[in-house]
Amino acid sequence: MDLLVLGGSRFLSRAVAQEALDRGHRVTCACRGRSGSLPEGVRHLPVDRAEPLPDLGSPDAVVDVGRQPSWVRRSVAALPDAHHVFVSSISAYADERTPHGTPETLPLHEPRFEDVDLGADAEAYGPLKVACERLVEDGAASWTVIRPGLIVGPGDPTGRFTYWPARFAATTEHPQVLAPGSPEDLVQVIDVRDLAAWIMRCAEDRVPGVFDAVGPALPLAQLLGEVATGCGVPDPGLTWVAQDSLERVGVAPWAGPHSLPLWLPRPAYDGMMAHDAAPALAAGLAPRPLATTAADTLAWLRSQPDAVVTGLTADEEEGVLRLTR
Repeated sequence: MDLLVLGGSRFLSRAVAQEALDRGHRVTCACRGRSGSLPEGVRHLPVDRAEPLPDLGSPDAVVDVGRQPSWVRRSVAALPDAHHVFVSSISAYADERTPHGTPETLPLHEPRFEDVDLGADAEAYGPLKVACERLVEDGAASWTVIRPGLIVGPGDPTGRFTYWPARFAATTEHPQVLAPGSPEDLVQVIDVRDLAAWIMRCAEDRVPGVFDAVGPALPLAQLLGEVATGCGVPDPGLTWVAQDSLERVGVAPWAGPHSLPLWLPRPAYDGMMAHDAAPALAAGLAPRPLATTAADTLAWLRSQPDAVVTGLTADEEEGVLRLTR
């Protein structure tokens, strides 16, 4: 199969290109090539998607992670007969409160069909993804729309999940691990390599439809326990701090400075990391054990001293624990 990856140098799109090569496909990566290295063996087609597209050839399938409608509009118009696998996001949903929702049951944001500078308006991300989905659905002969949740694993540029393997690896020096919210809060992640493998299956088999690309929703205590086990810490010594206490001392949710990754305020975000994984699993998504993802992420972290890890520093964590006793 001739595969065109619109991207290929960063995290998921790079993992897709590598997976396609491993499966014996001919792979072209159309991108600027500035975000990282391309897998050895791909053909690089220099492309700036803000500009008119060059000749993209006649691929059998296209994988697109784009976020601006003009980008998707041009690529679909150029390649209407290829099977398009468009990688959207669960941020396409307007409802973040309802757990166990599916693409059939959850409302979407209203689409925004004009490009938006996300640096100036980050809230536009979901509506832009909805617009891109519509352009693919209306313009491509066949398509799969995939809405991932939190993508994790080696190479993660966001540092969100990465915080936890790094934290458990430091338990010898800092044995008391702050765990956020309630042990029963549902969370879910998907390993980038498993997502890439499933994207390729959708491209090869021209799988139709819209799917949430998520692993099974797990209680946070179980997820952290499996991550700790993967990092060689069978008894992580979690100290749970309730949401109101975290908010009182200024701990931020999700990501960024002074945050606890994977923590989201409840009930406002009860559904954001608790989508129904059954349709994607039935369609072939096969998540590996979280302990394996954690072990591989930690090994990657140790090999990449400049890798991003976002969240509380050790001193900040100790300060929060003192203030919330």
